[in-house]
Amino acid sequence: MVQTALASEAEAAELARGIVQARLGACVQLQAIRSFYVWQGQAHDAPEWLLSIKTRGALYPALEAYIREHHPYETPEIVQLPITAGSAAYLAWLDENTD
Repeated sequence: MVQTALASEAEAAELARGIVQARLGACVQLQAIRSFYVWQGQAHDAPEWLLSIKTRGALYPALEAYIREHHPYETPEIVQLPITAGSAAYLAWLDENTD
């Protein structure tokens, strides 16, 4: 699973659609979140939209490149979280819906 965040729901939905259409993720879930962070020396408290991208580990380099190309942030969050277990049927579906 890969996560990234965007400032607006519209931007998040556009990126999610593109990822699924490119078959870099089988499913992308969006969640409204509130982020606290320091950027360029200033503290921020901002609403964001978190994308949880279900994908295969082998697709991470292509997915990271896609996110970098289509993400509006100068330094977007792009982190990979390992899926250590899951239902065999779901994981098979994930494999079938990614390239």
